[in-house]
Amino acid sequence: MAQDKPKLKLAVYWGAACGGCCVSVLDVHEKLLDILAHADLVFWPIALDIKYKDVEEMPDGSIDITLFNGAVRNSENEHMAHVLRQKSKILIAYGSCAYLGGIPGLANFSTREELLRRVYEESESLDNPQKIHPQPSTEVSEGHLHIPSFYNDVLTLGQVVDVDYYIPGCPPQSERLVEVFMDIVSGKDLPPKGSVIGASIRVQCDECKRKKSDKKGITRFYRPWEVTDDGETCLNEQGILCMGPATRAGCGVRCVEGNAPCRGCYGPLDGIGDAGARILSAIASMLDGKEPEEISRATDSIVDPAGTFYRFSLPGSKLRRKVS
Repeated sequence: MAQDKPKLKLAVYWGAACGGCCVSVLDVHEKLLDILAHADLVFWPIALDIKYKDVEEMPDGSIDITLFNGAVRNSENEHMAHVLRQKSKILIAYGSCAYLGGIPGLANFSTREELLRRVYEESESLDNPQKIHPQPSTEVSEGHLHIPSFYNDVLTLGQVVDVDYYIPGCPPQSERLVEVFMDIVSGKDLPPKGSVIGASIRVQCDECKRKKSDKKGITRFYRPWEVTDDGETCLNEQGILCMGPATRAGCGVRCVEGNAPCRGCYGPLDGIGDAGARILSAIASMLDGKEPEEISRATDSIVDPAGTFYRFSLPGSKLRRKVS
């Protein structure tokens, strides 16, 4: 009698992130039963009482698939990135933060010293007259206390260890996770190592149902609350800044379907090294006016252009961070 195929060993880790990616794993709903029929969870800090030392003692390569969500922000994140790389056959950067740096990566517009000063010296709700900052190592009555070292740079997972695949999104759509997992279980040939999976090879605009034209008449941009969306026309053509022209599809265009502009969490298509530069190019083609003053007026209406164009991708972009 043929033996049942052994279950895969699955790990999930949460680095510098909000936790939405871990929630997306649960959001597969009843499909979670399909996953658990083929895999045993061997490490998931928010759900299982398994310590780091338990993972460190596992044989190398004993974990079949690890979903690493979150950027690398401190020494703990970096340590676990190396451990999980060593223990995993397939390491997946799961979500925008692990893939491109994500929202935590916006901190690269500041230095470590600026961030600590703001949080521990200047915050309006603060009571810290001694201006005490957390230290990686402190002597207390109970002994020596260690906390992770806070890095100057937020890093993508791929900037720290070798990554097999990337699943984009903030968070990734749960349906795509199930598809990828079942492809691995079935033995289906996966794309070459280093590929983005669980997403499309087209841009958001290709899947968006809103009416589009070759309109080139934008004189200013609006934040969504400043103008009434007609619900039908391309948001960019209404002057509502949407990242769709420079963002990979695969999410089902859910933000735009909900009458909100795409913010770019699925990242750029293959071959585009800088998502921010790509959207800048797309926006420039829509502007009305040929004189520098007219163009400046339109671009000046964009609130926080750096934080808008690089909302999810600063650490993974060509800029990477503010020059100190």
